[in-house]
Order: sequence, then structure tokens, then C-alpha cells
Amino acid sequence: MPRLLPGDRSAADPTRAVTLGVMGGGQLGRMFVHAAQQLGFRTAVLEPDATSPAGTVAHVHVNAGYLDAAGLQRLADEADAITTEFENVPADALRTLAARRPVAPSGDAVAVCQDRAAEKAHFTDCGVPVAPYAVIDSEAALAAVGDDLLPGILKTARMGYDGKGQIRVADRAELAAGWAELGGTVCVLEKRLPLAFEVSVLIARGGDGRVVAFPLQQNLHRDGILAVTTVPAPAGTPALEAEAVGCAARIAADLGYVGVLCIEFFILEDGSLVANEMAPRPHNSGHHTIDSCDVSQFDLQVRAMAGLPLVKPRLHSPTVMLNLLGDLWFDAQGAERSPDWAAVLALPGAHLHLYGKESARPGRKMGHLTLTAATPAAARDVALQAAALLGLPAF
Repeated sequence: MPRLLPGDRSAADPTRAVTLGVMGGGQLGRMFVHAAQQLGFRTAVLEPDATSPAGTVAHVHVNAGYLDAAGLQRLADEADAITTEFENVPADALRTLAARRPVAPSGDAVAVCQDRAAEKAHFTDCGVPVAPYAVIDSEAALAAVGDDLLPGILKTARMGYDGKGQIRVADRAELAAGWAELGGTVCVLEKRLPLAFEVSVLIARGGDGRVVAFPLQQNLHRDGILAVTTVPAPAGTPALEAEAVGCAARIAADLGYVGVLCIEFFILEDGSLVANEMAPRPHNSGHHTIDSCDVSQFDLQVRAMAGLPLVKPRLHSPTVMLNLLGDLWFDAQGAERSPDWAAVLALPGAHLHLYGKESARPGRKMGHLTLTAATPAAARDVALQAAALLGLPAF
């Protein structure tokens, strides 16, 4: 990546400051824009939603579809380097942009993350363990599935996220019914394993191959959506963290990856690690880094795409992060209401981040709450108080 310095003039247009572009206008794009602007960069967002969280705070909002030729041309005109804020931005759009501007991560890297079958094959090629699996792309492949993969979880190979496109299947009859329910599309069947807990690791990799990592994060999911992240990971060990970071670094190196990459892992009851999936971008489980670390995941995404030095992040405050879904905006009778933010903000170490979305709905990510403290026990205690105030389950 070429080095882009804050405050410099754009090579494409010397009348304006260097501009960093992002494909996608969601909350991750919003936090990326804030990090870029803090360093003095101008920002541009391409997003079809006219009132998106990122588009409303960027210097330039290109209001167009992700494959709109005129929109892509406008973004390339505006931006000196471009990234993406979610993995389902079409890889071809990133490849088109890369013909004119540096793009990180590349369209080819993002394409691997968009296909569970390609992703698992890539993990295996890198020597990273995965759950036993089979790709189901035909009736013949369905019939050929071994009984040893059941019970399992059937997942669409593409476009699945936050628990969508996934069905638990106990036997061959449920497998056949599940594949039909998912439309007979290409799927991956993963064997269900005895899980002890879940973790994620965030790394940032520069164009020079340098890799830095955030501390290991322990995650709790509910209904396939991240609910709670705790750092340091309560069940983590230095050996487990080293293994997870090593796996992530190998995966990134083999992709020629530039930017922030998140890998989610399952830790089995015997202590072994298997990779679940990766996200080619900053990740929900890393949002706490804005408040708990001396550089955030968004700071490092900006640095990586601008060719600026990557420094190893330091966790200065143990933390618990609570995901805030739209369900909190409705009472037991379904009437819309606003959560008691005043009570939450009265808690010590409470950092509230709302994403600026115009309307709430159940399951929609509306914000997150980070609770920081001097010790892990204190962070957990105040997070449990916050959860009680919001009506969230204890953890």
C-alpha cells in the first residue's frame, strides 16, 4: 500500500485532503469513518441507503448500489484508498475499484470469506483445524454425506451471518428437510462438536507483512448473534492465545491480506481449537477496543490501508461488551420505548455507542455498551448491573 499521510493533499485532486473510502454504510463503516477523521483524513462512503450510519457522518456519501458503475467510478474519483465494512460487498466491485485505487482487503481475499466452502478449504490449506464437514451442492452429494457428520449444523455456503441460513440437523431425514428448506442451494454441513467456549482473535496485517494482534476475546452468542464479549478471555491461556494468533497470521499471509481480520474459533471440551469463520474487516467482538485499548481495531484498519505504522495494541482496561439489539426498544407488550440510558450511564466505566439507525426492530444491531474497570472482576460486576438495568439475561 502507498503511504498516505494525514493532512496531505490528494494525488488524484490536489484541491482536497487525502481521502479514505469505504464500501458499506453500516455501523462498522461509521466507526471506521470516525477513526479516519480523527487522524485528519477526508472520508467517502458508497452505500445505497440514503440514511445509513456511515453515510451520514462521512464527508462524501455516494448514494449508489455496490455494483453501480457510476457509483464505483465516483468513489474511485473521491478516494485515494478504499476498504470494505462488511464481507457481503460484492468481490467484483472491489476488483473493479482496484483497477484504479489501492483496495484493502482485496476482492480475492473477500471472495474467500464469502463462501464457507472456500473458507474452510483455505483454513485447511493453512494447517488450521476445522470441524469435520461436507459440501452439499447436489442430491448426489446429499446422499453421500457420511453418518459420522451427524448430528450437525447445515449452513448456506454464501450470504449467511448472525445465525441466518443455518439449521441444526440431528439425522438424515432432518438433513434432507433442512437442505430443502434452504432452497437446495450450496451448503456446508458441519459436524456438531462438544464446545467448551468460543473466542475470537483480531489481527491487523500491513502491506509489508507485519502483523499485530489484540488480546484474545471470549464471546457468548445467543440465537446466533454475538451477545457478550469479555477481555481478557476468562478461560483463555497464553498458549491458546498464541495458537489462535498464529493461525490467524497464517490465514492472512496466505491470502496476501492487508487490513484488520477477525477469526472466530470454537474451543472444544478437550482444549483443542477449531476455526469457525473469518470476517475480512473489523468485527463486532472488537468494538470494545475503542474504549479498552490504546489503539482500536478501526485505528489499525485506517493505518493498514494508509500504509502507516502498525503498533501492537495494549489493553489498558479489562472490559465486558454488551451487544444492544433492537429488542431493547420494545416493552413486554411490544410497545416501542427508549431504554433507560441515564441509569446505564450512571454506572462507572460505562461507554455507550449508538449507531444512529433510524428505527429499531428485534434482532437489529442498534449499538453496544462497553464496561471498563481496573480488574476483570470489577468489569464483569458492572456489566451484570448494566444487563439487569436493560433487561438482558445474566451471563
